[in-house]
Amino acid sequence: MAELQTILIVDDEPFSLKMLRQAFRDRYRVLFATNGEDALRIASLDLPDLIILDVMMPGMTGYEVLRRLKEDERLNLTPVVFLTGKDQQADEKTGLEMGAADYWAKPVNFDIARIRARNHLELKRHRDTLAQLALTDGLSGIPNRRGFDETLDREWRRGGHSGMALSLLLIDIDHFKCYNDNYGHPAGDACLRKVAGLIRGKLGRTADYVARYGGEEFACIMPDTGRSGALVLAERVRVAVAEAGIAHEFAPATGRLTISIGLATAVPDHRRPATDLIEFADKALYAAKRGGRNCVVEAPEIFS
Repeated sequence: MAELQTILIVDDEPFSLKMLRQAFRDRYRVLFATNGEDALRIASLDLPDLIILDVMMPGMTGYEVLRRLKEDERLNLTPVVFLTGKDQQADEKTGLEMGAADYWAKPVNFDIARIRARNHLELKRHRDTLAQLALTDGLSGIPNRRGFDETLDREWRRGGHSGMALSLLLIDIDHFKCYNDNYGHPAGDACLRKVAGLIRGKLGRTADYVARYGGEEFACIMPDTGRSGALVLAERVRVAVAEAGIAHEFAPATGRLTISIGLATAVPDHRRPATDLIEFADKALYAAKRGGRNCVVEAPEIFS
């Protein structure tokens, strides 16, 4: 069963708010706020699928709330419906130019409102599905390189504000070309899916972001994670793959599939690009491959 979509209703008039909640609560998860400040806080925490927003409220107006929503990359595509009194409909052009998806005049016709809300939410679900597919690797089912790039950029900027460490693992399957050449590409594809599942299973924290970086390489972004914590997680992943018992008789010495991992950690600095973290992790991975494989190598301290 599909998860209920969320509607945030923002209105300072108690009767209007009550009626709107009753109109939608049977089919959707409904949140509410009575002022702009609370609306922005709730939207930031819950990421609603549709926002129904009164234009005229004390303090922050609906226009200012919409402007702030458009500045948030997580919310700037969320459809916003403006509520307006009949004497305020001259402002409709302003709201639509700012990016509002629709305008409903008070008193609201709830039968029409339910249909319009359903249409906006169906479009939102469809857009979200397409966006998710664009960021997903079709073979392994985990995020792809594009998803990785976008997430690393976002976490780098976030870390620059919070001052918290950000760790990155670059992971390479050892002797994978030999595996593909000798077992065949279907077996190689199955192997990639297996390794992706093992990595995702061992890096199971909500914040950890596992992606297929390219070919037989994977990457994991670990926000708010220092060197010691990242090293523990990296070693956990390495051991999980080594102990999975995936046969690889063409791998020298081991006879089973293993991985090499490069680890880099930094406190993000807005004066440096996020690609610096990738560069350090890549150098550490190269050292792991040269050092015999099936190991974790840490990059030196970054930006120290």
